[in-house]
Amino acid sequence: MKAATRQKFTAEFREQAVKLITEQGLKISEAARRLDISDKSLSRWVIAAKVEQLDKVDTKRLVPVSALEAEVSKLRKENAVLREEREILKKATAFFAKESR
Repeated sequence: MKAATRQKFTAEFREQAVKLITEQGLKISEAARRLDISDKSLSRWVIAAKVEQLDKVDTKRLVPVSALEAEVSKLRKENAVLREEREILKKATAFFAKESR
């Protein structure tokens, strides 16, 4: 009994196979049968394509933000920076006050 040889497919072939499912609406089993490949391989390609597509989506932009919410967010960040700077200045003032005695 011979061991099955592993088929290698080009990236272009994989993309076209995934498009059969995502754009043309074929079922994975039907597309796999038409292309003469295994269902498992095709389903892995589809999942990988979906994950890749999700990686490209900027999730921060999915929620609409009004101008007021954006300004509030910006001011809160600025406020945090100013508080940190104030704390540093307090510590520096105390340090130099000890040095001058």
